[in-house]
Amino acid sequence: MKVLVTGAAGFIGFHVAQRLIERGEDVLGIDNFDPYYDVSLKHARLAQLQDAKGFRFVEMDIADRERMPALFAEEHFDRVIHLAAQAGVRHSLTHPHDYVDSNVTGTLNVLEGCRYNDVQHLVYASTSSVYGASTDMPFSPDGDADHPLAIYAATKRATEFMAHSYAHLYGLPTTGLRFFTVYGPWGRPDMALFLFTKKMLAGEPIPVFNQGQHARDFTYVDDIAEGVVRIMYKTATPDPNWNSAAAAPDSSNAPWRIYNIGNGNPVPLMDYIERLEECLGITAEKDMLPMQAGDIEKTHSSVHGLYEAVGYRPETTVAEGVEKFVRWYRDYYDI
Repeated sequence: MKVLVTGAAGFIGFHVAQRLIERGEDVLGIDNFDPYYDVSLKHARLAQLQDAKGFRFVEMDIADRERMPALFAEEHFDRVIHLAAQAGVRHSLTHPHDYVDSNVTGTLNVLEGCRYNDVQHLVYASTSSVYGASTDMPFSPDGDADHPLAIYAATKRATEFMAHSYAHLYGLPTTGLRFFTVYGPWGRPDMALFLFTKKMLAGEPIPVFNQGQHARDFTYVDDIAEGVVRIMYKTATPDPNWNSAAAAPDSSNAPWRIYNIGNGNPVPLMDYIERLEECLGITAEKDMLPMQAGDIEKTHSSVHGLYEAVGYRPETTVAEGVEKFVRWYRDYYDI
């Protein structure tokens, strides 16, 4: 099976591509090495992939309206895992155009490529941030996701609607996955675990927003990659029980599905920090700060739908995952 992975040099894309290669699939990865964070980390991830049989790479921006159609027409992908995006809630407060260019225009190019080249299934990344102002916990795909709090979340919600229109108009099977706070080896430097580790080892205080009252559904990256790959093999189909009079928001009479992919077990931020302190042998100096604009106090995923669909069940506890990250960090930076 020939699979396109967009964002293959990114955190999740790298792990997903690795898992596909291990399964013997023919993987083409694309990435534009956006400088939102240190591109040397992206190149290091890619170097790990390029040594593997069955992997090829093309440097490309998904927002490129000329090169993307040509790539699809030349390669004839069986399936597409679309993970490339402009990430980061806080960055979206100051650079909103980046999110429309990458997340909306880029996703449109992917949808068009799939439409015209008989792609059997498109799996794409959404985010838990779409739940926004909702306080109905645990967050479920059959609940409210129409009040996003940041432009990042709004663009991701837009991609879900765009995917539905292509599923309805052209019969393109699409599955969206709402990711919940992914962490682990090769992670993003702008995310809490990476940022805290770097600052603590340097003897610097760590920023703790919302006075430490956050709770997050931290999900280890290997569990995420397993779920993504499993759902790729389960092509979305129309829901025979879908009824517009009582419409289920996570399915349709078109071949379109939405699932949460998370750990299903929210962890208080201060417990997360405490585990990191144990693994590093350092007590962090904490700079307690107010809630940031566009942020959500708590996330808690219901992953029942993904379990029913493909038997997805996360296996890595936060205690284990943080330890694995610290081990990778010390090795990667030779500390």
